[in-house]
Amino acid sequence: MFRTPNVIPGAEAYDVDVTIDPAERERLLSVGPEDVAGPGEDGGPAALTFARNVFVPLTTACRYTCTYCTYYDPPGQASLLSPEEVREICREGADAGCTEALFTFGDDPDDRYDAIHDQLAEWGHDSIHSYLREACEIALDEGLLPHANPGDQTREQMAQVADVNASMGVMLETTADVDAHAGSRRKEPGQRLATIRTAGELGVPFTTGMLVGIGEDWTDRAESILAIAELHERYGHVQEVIVQPVSPNERWDREPPSLETMGRTVAMARAGLPEAISVQVPPNLARTRELLDCGVDDLGGVSPVTDDHVNPDYAWPALEELRAIADSAGVPLRERLPVYDRYVDEAWLGDPILDAIRAEDAAGERYRAVLESTGQF
Repeated sequence: MFRTPNVIPGAEAYDVDVTIDPAERERLLSVGPEDVAGPGEDGGPAALTFARNVFVPLTTACRYTCTYCTYYDPPGQASLLSPEEVREICREGADAGCTEALFTFGDDPDDRYDAIHDQLAEWGHDSIHSYLREACEIALDEGLLPHANPGDQTREQMAQVADVNASMGVMLETTADVDAHAGSRRKEPGQRLATIRTAGELGVPFTTGMLVGIGEDWTDRAESILAIAELHERYGHVQEVIVQPVSPNERWDREPPSLETMGRTVAMARAGLPEAISVQVPPNLARTRELLDCGVDDLGGVSPVTDDHVNPDYAWPALEELRAIADSAGVPLRERLPVYDRYVDEAWLGDPILDAIRAEDAAGERYRAVLESTGQF
């Protein structure tokens, strides 16, 4: 099917200048797993990486009501972790050897969530981003590097928390206009792309990704990859792209994408993204071991302490399973920080993060040990 450039829903409204080259789109649509190198092969990854994290579900309030998502709670039922709860989770994670505090969110709560806003005000905050900054400072104090995923953000919101995050992220999901995002509070791909662009403008190391199986087609997948690649080429800030299958749950009863679909999508991502960007497939949500030859080089953040609060029905694999996945590919398993090695300098990280990495304490020693294990520090 022929499509013209610049058909991404919401792109014009958010002043996102991303051009999809029809020739590049057609090239990606012809890519299969046989066209990319697997681990240990010439041109393929020399290792598989992962991070140790704790999930910190700061709030389950969300302005959106995506039909595949179990994370959000409606007004009157949404939760907000207290500072004491944040500290307890982070302390437990640091004691378990983690390096990352993954702050998960629903997108910025709208006016329907009056109880959430009242609680924030009681704690001295006028927004969820103001509170996020305090939570990130707690994580740093307890010996973890924050990685926050607060959803769509304005420049002002992201700037408020950028210096206390080692990296940040938002799932693009798709550039398509899909029914799964339908409703009066529709998630706009253009707004997602604007958030990714804002991270580039602010120099924030960034993670994004695609959600496979929510109603997009192959052309949409190719365009999503090319949109991410173009923004990275402009700013150099995308450190990894997650290729994640939508998973059946209490709100989504459709069949997940097939192994063949996932393999082709991963291969397209590897072929369409710059080499420096890692391609991640979450091992608790996909048959990662069978997708390694499609271009996977990262297994994501895995927690020895907390559940995957976004996908609570799908338990994290133990570290031994990650080692077994790497062994099956004939390459080593290497731990990484939530910020990729090439971004660990003054050009990309704020003083609170650099000071934590350089500190002469147990947390600093743990961070540096991870960096030194890759020979990059």
